[in-house]
Amino acid sequence: MLPTPNLDRLAREGVRFTDSNCSYPVCVPSRTQILTGWSSANDHVYGNEAANDVVGDPGPSFDNLLHDRGYKSRYYGKWHAPYKMTRTYDNKVASIPNLPGIPNEHKLFLAYLDQHVPPRAPGKGELMDEYYNRPYRPYPVDTLYQQAQQAKVVDEAGEKHGKKQRERRSQQGVIGVVDVPAQFSAEAFPVDSTLQALDEMKKGPFSLTCSIDPPHPPFLAVEPYADMFPAADMPLPKNLAPAGRWSPYRERAETMAHYHNADYVRQFTAAYYAQIKGVDHEIGRILDKLDELKLTQDTLVIFTSDHGEMLGAHGLVSKMVFYQEALRVPLLMRMPGVITPGSVVNQPVCGRDLFATILDYLGTKAPERDGYSLRPLIEGSGPAGPDYRVSEWATDPAKHPSVPNYTLRTADWKLIMANSPDSRATDALFDMKNDPYEMRNLLGEPSDRTKYAGRADEMKQRLIAWLERVHSPATAGVKARKLV
Repeated sequence: MLPTPNLDRLAREGVRFTDSNCSYPVCVPSRTQILTGWSSANDHVYGNEAANDVVGDPGPSFDNLLHDRGYKSRYYGKWHAPYKMTRTYDNKVASIPNLPGIPNEHKLFLAYLDQHVPPRAPGKGELMDEYYNRPYRPYPVDTLYQQAQQAKVVDEAGEKHGKKQRERRSQQGVIGVVDVPAQFSAEAFPVDSTLQALDEMKKGPFSLTCSIDPPHPPFLAVEPYADMFPAADMPLPKNLAPAGRWSPYRERAETMAHYHNADYVRQFTAAYYAQIKGVDHEIGRILDKLDELKLTQDTLVIFTSDHGEMLGAHGLVSKMVFYQEALRVPLLMRMPGVITPGSVVNQPVCGRDLFATILDYLGTKAPERDGYSLRPLIEGSGPAGPDYRVSEWATDPAKHPSVPNYTLRTADWKLIMANSPDSRATDALFDMKNDPYEMRNLLGEPSDRTKYAGRADEMKQRLIAWLERVHSPATAGVKARKLV
């Protein structure tokens, strides 16, 4: 359904993790934990607003440490973390927020587009996107298109949509096909810089990150990929039905009724798949460049993401929840002669493990952090810490009284719970072996609660042990919260 030959190549030539989870299902905290190996208790990054911080430094990151060892170090694409950690990169890293004296990633992208794709006004059936600043053909699921239809706006040139355009609050609802050639897309933008950097850094040693923004709002596909995925052919999630009575996210699902429609989900999926196809093509360009420069045999390559996408599952879109669609992320690693080709790891791992793993493979002793080197798992020589991983949404329960804060994941079970005895959040226990789509909360119906009380408490005790290990201020609140 979604061929990804270049990612498949990475998996075939290295190791594939089947149960890799983001540490925190939103951009900035997740990216910070990948870079530093810390949990939120120790990096103190709890939300995307931390990207505005130019003073705090939760590092050093693995790149900071490698730079201190003599590595050339660069970063291209989306930087969405506290900015102080960019201090050791050899290039000036652009930021997502507008920060004083720091280049803005979006403005750089628009300048790049202006060099290659002349701007034009929208034509019939088109709208103007604020990220590309170029016309796009909206799918019917697009929120601005919906607003125009509901208001019975008739405008053949698209000129009267200006007011509606300003009313849009989020790019989450921007879904369609943008009129930009694939070689100048958001997927291609950081890769062009990355390929040039490889030419300049090839004598090494180097640490180079290419952070590709899509698949991410705005969900705008480019041709030829958009044509590859007709909406009518797209699969629907097996758990499409809106979150039910015992879901931790039933209130959130109620705010997303716009997407509780099979046709809309198929359209969203079509654009999302097309973006993934574009990403796969760009990964191929990087792998081919490594081959061309004869760097393949000496380079550790890692492909991963900061979070997933609900894509209509449980009646939800976006991330910020502990369902697997938002938590699960790809993780592929290749290091010829060191990592056995075709290896597969099925144990749960998470993003904060990458810090120690990277330094381990590059022969640098990692300082004590909250993640674990995955090398023993990859090589089959032993465990990588405990047989579970914890993901966080460590927000203040006073500000978010109905949102759960932690999920603990083993191979067969998942616990979702709040960090305070006073929280209104719905706790949950899922049997991931027999209920992989998380349809039945075993802490919901009273009969289930009684039956699975022992399992729930066992999972809670593991969570407490982890919180104590990372010195989390939430430990007492979790201990005091009753699950059944």
